[in-house]
Amino acid sequence: MKTIGILAPSGGINKNKLDIAVNNLKNLGYKIKLSKNIYDTNRYLAGNDEDKIEELHKFFEDSEIDMIMCARGGYGAIRLINKIDYDLIKNNPKPFIGFSDVTALLLMIYKKTDMVTYHGPMACSDFGDLTPPPDPLLKGEGMMFSWCNLLKALEEEKLEFEGKKIYKGGKAQGIIWGGNLATVVSLCGIDFIPNEDFIFFAEDLNEPVYKIDRMFQQLINIEEFRDKCKAIVFGDFLDTDREDWLEEYFEELAFRLDIPVVSGFKITHNKEKITIPIGKKSSLHDNILVIG
Repeated sequence: MKTIGILAPSGGINKNKLDIAVNNLKNLGYKIKLSKNIYDTNRYLAGNDEDKIEELHKFFEDSEIDMIMCARGGYGAIRLINKIDYDLIKNNPKPFIGFSDVTALLLMIYKKTDMVTYHGPMACSDFGDLTPPPDPLLKGEGMMFSWCNLLKALEEEKLEFEGKKIYKGGKAQGIIWGGNLATVVSLCGIDFIPNEDFIFFAEDLNEPVYKIDRMFQQLINIEEFRDKCKAIVFGDFLDTDREDWLEEYFEELAFRLDIPVVSGFKITHNKEKITIPIGKKSSLHDNILVIG
């Protein structure tokens, strides 16, 4: 039986949600190991940075843990990136899974170690909202969709996804790289952009269109990003202020960058999400994204 280690690198944890998530994951046939600081709080954070780093290192070194899943996002992961022993992680590789604020860790671990990381579901965020019935995952369609897509990303050599709207068609190749847009932008100022060409994927939540514009402009202003970004695939930008402006902006972005741009992928804060293995070779042909 495989073991999932659950860490809290970002915001504070709701114990009821985590209890439900643990029960759901156990019902799928997994053992669960929680970090010792999982319920710690420090203002809006899940405890202090030093304890988080210690547990992160322990989980990578723990041979009983087969994969590491973050509990939730929020804020806090970026506080850790300059304190991590990336050599320790490189010498003890295993799947590391999360999204939203955890994007900072996904991208920096890939940058520093070349280890594929997984932009996918988290314990409290995706498996902790339903009071468990006798067979909880089968009755939670969103959870089951996300779980099955996580397993595909972990186990299958090739993934294929279809977008819904093409702003600019064409072909592109590179690694798949990106995540939560606001968190990606928070890394500006350090060495975080991949060394190879990439297809950039992005999603976000509760951001007005002018901020989405501004965040992309920050990235585009970086010559290395501009040169290596060969296509953009958009997930959901949930609860934005003006959907019509967002559509106009995506069209403008495709025109300005003159690269393929496609939207409609289930890369999202919603319950039904696909898992993206950051760092894997990928290709885009119009609205078809192939990873692996």
